[in-house]
Amino acid sequence: MSTSVSNVSRQNLSKNRPDPGSDSKLHASIEEALDSLRPYLMADGGSVRLVNVTPDYVVELELLGACGNCPMSTMTLRAGIEQAIKRAVPEVSRVEAINGAMMA
Repeated sequence: MSTSVSNVSRQNLSKNRPDPGSDSKLHASIEEALDSLRPYLMADGGSVRLVNVTPDYVVELELLGACGNCPMSTMTLRAGIEQAIKRAVPEVSRVEAINGAMMA
């Protein structure tokens, strides 16, 4: 019985929250975090672009330039980019690169 109560509570909470895909304040906070990292990425010939934030607060990014095919991009994404975004926007659950999905 507590499971259905907790599911109802989660549904009610999500109805009161703005859609993260269209929340301009959320996007601005994520962009601000990315702006703090871009100089370091650009120094190595890369960059990053915010594509979307899903209803589950997954940030979808496109890795640009050298970042798109760098063998260290997964580590950079998890240890650098994801951590910076989560510090700035604690609601974010994870960060994903969608480069492969866009190229297929």
